[in-house]
This record gives sequence, structure tokens and C-alpha cells, in this order.
Amino acid sequence: MLPKQPPRDGQPGFLYLPPIRVHGISVAGEQTTITIPEFDLTFDIGHCTRACLATPLIALSHTHMDHVGGMPYWFSQRHFQKLEGGRIVCHPDNVNPLRKMLSGWVDVERQRTPFEIEAIEPDSEIEFRKGVFLRAIETHHTCPSLGFAVIEKRKKLRDEFKDLPQSELRRLRSEGADLTFETEIPLVAYTGDTDRGDFLERDEFRKAQVVLSECTFLDPDHKERARIGRHLHLDQVKELLDIWEADDVVLVHMSRRTLISDARSKIEGLGDHADRVHLLMDHRTNRRRYEAQQAEAIADRDSVVNEEHPETPIESQSSEQVDGSG
Repeated sequence: MLPKQPPRDGQPGFLYLPPIRVHGISVAGEQTTITIPEFDLTFDIGHCTRACLATPLIALSHTHMDHVGGMPYWFSQRHFQKLEGGRIVCHPDNVNPLRKMLSGWVDVERQRTPFEIEAIEPDSEIEFRKGVFLRAIETHHTCPSLGFAVIEKRKKLRDEFKDLPQSELRRLRSEGADLTFETEIPLVAYTGDTDRGDFLERDEFRKAQVVLSECTFLDPDHKERARIGRHLHLDQVKELLDIWEADDVVLVHMSRRTLISDARSKIEGLGDHADRVHLLMDHRTNRRRYEAQQAEAIADRDSVVNEEHPETPIESQSSEQVDGSG
């Protein structure tokens, strides 16, 4: 009898949540790497996926092995492939230990691979695209940890100036008048590994369009394990779903012991929230969802084409038409 083939480990999950894609792999205790290609941004680097290799910025939530294991390879491969830039931002308490870890590879490899690791203070932010910022939010795990939010900032004209002509606005601006105010639009929020806290109710999470949330434990009997490990339990996520306004909430960091079918059944039990909750590693459901999106996009495209180029009716002549021979 032939031996069984090995399991297909390491298959990344994928979700298209317009207008962004969520690409990555997340299994508690093994590896977590989540990439948002539209922002050239990756959260955590437990495994160096092909998608994250192309992103020049990694926001590191904490330094447990399943979240940093792919870091040396990421720096090495970016250098090997001559990809410019490449930096990791993390909690200030984690900077020096990570630098020491990467420096240790010099003696191992007999070569020096450049790396850039920077501290990002809780409640501070960096502008990594024009008008788009990455903000760090201190969370509560078993080591120094951060959550993150991607925020777009826009300038809007104050109400009292909206009806003025452009000439008047230019005059006021030249005189130093403050015509605009700044608004913040949270686009994506990532909890990282954490337990429940008021920080998860901040506007960065509450108003985010997409929330990436850890949910390590789902079984009712595992609430104490979640508390000890400082992780989120599904019951706590259910509470947060009443607060979070996101159109889509992606659950990550489930244990390999949790069957996807069981997790999906529990998600379906969330009532009105079930339709907006997704499991990153539920490959079958996510594939069906994407195929439905493809079919809808094709139908919409064909509809537009038909509207722009309507078919001309063909006027067929009767086979009995008089040919003049009388």
C-alpha cells in the first residue's frame, strides 16, 4: 500500500474585500504574516510569503517566534533580489533584541545583510504614503505588543467657506486664514495578539472599514486559556462586533486544533454579524466567494459592453420574396 501524500502546509489565505486584498497565512503558534498589497504593507513576518517579500514595510505586533520567524529571510531575500528599502517598525522595547538577533546571522552566514528596524511609539504614526499613515496602538499581550491602524487623512473646506467663490478663497488663504480642517478615515485595523481591552474600542478600530482580528480560541471551555495567554476568545469578538462598524472583519490566528468547519459553524451562529465575518484560512469558502465576485464582475462588464454597443436587429428577407420574374 502506498503511503499517504504529505498535507499541503503553508497555503496562504486570500480575501478580496473591495478595494483591498488580504493575503497571508495565520496559524496560532506556527506563523502569522498578513499582507495588504494595495498599501505595500505587511503585518507580522512569521513566514516570508511571496506577497510580503514585495512589500517594503512590515508592522510588527510583537516578538513571539510565530510572528518574527521569517524576518531574517525577508531581509536576506530583499537584499539578494536587489529590492530597495525594506524596514520593520515595532514596539520600542523590541528594537534592540531584534537587532541583536539579526546581527547574530553575520557569524552564521559569514556575510552582512543590511537591515532596518525602527521603533514606533504607541499613539505615534508614520506617513508611508502621501496622506496615508500607520498608527501604533499599545495592546495587552504576554510581551510588549502593538496593534496598528492604516489611516487616510484628508483636508476639507470648513462649512462657513463653502459658498464663497474661488477668488475670495484665494484672498483669504493669502491672508493666512485657516480654511480647512483635517479628517481621519481609518481604512484597516489590525489587533495583533492581544486580550480584551478598551483600546479595541478606539475610533481606529470602531470606524475602520476592515478589521483584522485575532481569535485564537472559540470553544466555550477555552475562555480561561484565552485569559492566561492574553488572547481573544470568540465571545469577546462577538462583543466587539457590536462596536466595530467595519463592513468586513477577518479572523486570524486560530489554532490548528480548530477545525475550519467547526469555526465556520460558530461564525454562522453570530446572527446578524455572520455575513461580515470571514476566516482568513477558510480556503474553500473564500474561493467560492472570490469565484462569485469574478462572475459578478464579468456580468457587469458584459452589461456595460451591451449598453455601449447594442446589437443591431438583423432584418431577414423572406425566402418567398418576389424576385421580379413574375
